[in-house]
Amino acid sequence: MFNGFRSGVLSKKRIVKLKKVCIYCSSSSQIESVYFKDAVRLGHLLAKNKLEGICGGGVQGLMRAVSDAVIEKGGKMTGIIPRFMYEEGWGNATLSEVIITTSMHERKEKMAKVADAIIALPGGCGTLEELLEIITWKQLGIFSGPIVILNTNKYFDPLLEMLSRAIKENFMRENQAAIWSVAETPEIAIEKILYAENWLENPRQFALI
Repeated sequence: MFNGFRSGVLSKKRIVKLKKVCIYCSSSSQIESVYFKDAVRLGHLLAKNKLEGICGGGVQGLMRAVSDAVIEKGGKMTGIIPRFMYEEGWGNATLSEVIITTSMHERKEKMAKVADAIIALPGGCGTLEELLEIITWKQLGIFSGPIVILNTNKYFDPLLEMLSRAIKENFMRENQAAIWSVAETPEIAIEKILYAENWLENPRQFALI
């Protein structure tokens, strides 16, 4: 299984001066407590490291947990939410700032464009879509920041195995495994974005196989 790092692909480690970290995560309130525990811990660590959080602005689930944790410790959390969701009452009113978009597509684009790094927590179809899209953006040179998969409870193991198979069967290049990295704990996730390695200067030269 690939962990996202390959020697000879990236430059030497450096401290990345990050300001905004986008969190992809579940809006479900029916999931196991272990996922909420990691979301809260991640929120506290974002605030401790003076990193502004960006999320989908949801009022429940891991989105609410990580947002409340950031704000609880004096940090800033911005929610980006489509108007139809906001009008349904699905927005979190306790966020530091709420940005309303006209569509889901605009929401995802704005979340990615304002972020210096991405951390993906466990989630359903929406989270998986966001994660795979940002991996594709980095593959194409549209996004260049760190992408960290927080693999709480080994939730992402099947996806990581699928990505590994894609590389093994030449649907992706082997060096594209460096697009993402995997963290087992919130502490490691924060460390991986703060001490990320530079991505390729011209990733598009590897886009075609």
